Amino acid sequence: MSIEIKAPTFPESVADGTVATWHKKPGEPVQRDELLVDIETDKVVLEVVAPADGTLKNILKGEGDVVLSDEVLAVFEAGAVAAAPAAAAPAAEPAASSAAADVIASPAARKIAEENGVSMGSVAATGKDGRVTKEDVVNHLKTGSKPAVASAPAAAPKAAAPALNIPAGERIEKRVPMTRLRATIAKRLVEAQQNAAMLTTYNEVNMKPVMDLRAKYKDQFEKTHGVKMGFMSFFVKAATEALKRFPAVNASIDGNDMVYHGYQDVGVAVSTERGLVVPILRDTDSMSLAEIESTIGDFAKRGRDGKLGIEDMQGGTFTITNGGIFGSLMSTPILNPPQTAILGMHKIQERPMAVNGQVVILPMMYLAVSYDHRMIDGKEAVQFLVTIKDLLEDPARLLLDI
Repeated sequence: MSIEIKAPTFPESVADGTVATWHKKPGEPVQRDELLVDIETDKVVLEVVAPADGTLKNILKGEGDVVLSDEVLAVFEAGAVAAAPAAAAPAAEPAASSAAADVIASPAARKIAEENGVSMGSVAATGKDGRVTKEDVVNHLKTGSKPAVASAPAAAPKAAAPALNIPAGERIEKRVPMTRLRATIAKRLVEAQQNAAMLTTYNEVNMKPVMDLRAKYKDQFEKTHGVKMGFMSFFVKAATEALKRFPAVNASIDGNDMVYHGYQDVGVAVSTERGLVVPILRDTDSMSLAEIESTIGDFAKRGRDGKLGIEDMQGGTFTITNGGIFGSLMSTPILNPPQTAILGMHKIQERPMAVNGQVVILPMMYLAVSYDHRMIDGKEAVQFLVTIKDLLEDPARLLLDI
């Protein structure tokens, strides 16, 4: 039976996509939920998987072709796939594996289960009609029920990029087309500087109180919540409180209208191989430090693996970017339109500071807030940044809401 392989249904904010990579060739056998092709959009890379066991019959859209929502990419011939000799299952394979194949599960759930050696039959299903969801597999792994796979062959390490043997005196150049995502990032950054009256204000914060608090409770925090205590959660909570006090910084510009948001959705910039993406933490006012750290960790992992969805990056009322993880001491962050402000974090560096007439060595961080002067006055921007500074230098104020 022939099946049309179609591009995903794009949301309204995405007009089209580009075929990035075909992972299978025509005539090649494919198993259900196996990755067929990557579709790169302006925001994320979407995966298209096989709907059943069968063979990829014909590719209609080659790599680099632009495709629309639900456009046909290829023709797939469904049917039993004969196992290749090299991939034949061992004779001693447990009978449970055949039962696991009958489990109804989402492609993401099957992929995570395969990567972690989990039998689908052992995962408790909570989805509709007994479907195993990605969250079910993740929760199964968290409970420590992951089966031992000591006897399984270790996965071969990824091949390192081949070294270029360039003869002495040679001047080699390589021209590579800009990816769709990076081209979109470049376009938006240029537009932000051209269309906004962007200014930046700077301050510095003494990180010793937060570092002392983290050193005191990090082990207990990780034991209780199952996630490490980082610095970003403190900045997110401090920024959220400051946004509540200065609504203009949490607003956006839509044409000639100023849109004030009664909620705080904070975007956290994540660097990936494909470029910078900004997944959104929703309703940060109601999130705990542990929830923020867990969500950011999930964003970072999925960003590296190219698994972030479009829904993860839609919206947002404010953005935080951290150049300090790469060693940046000071920088000027660029606005993320239509937002009107962005906070830049930087490297923590010990510096001599004057405290009560004495020179004290303290771990200091420069902070920068870039803002759209059309929406935010300089007074508000400075007070907003000072509020973040004050909250971080006395973290108890975050809990007392003062």
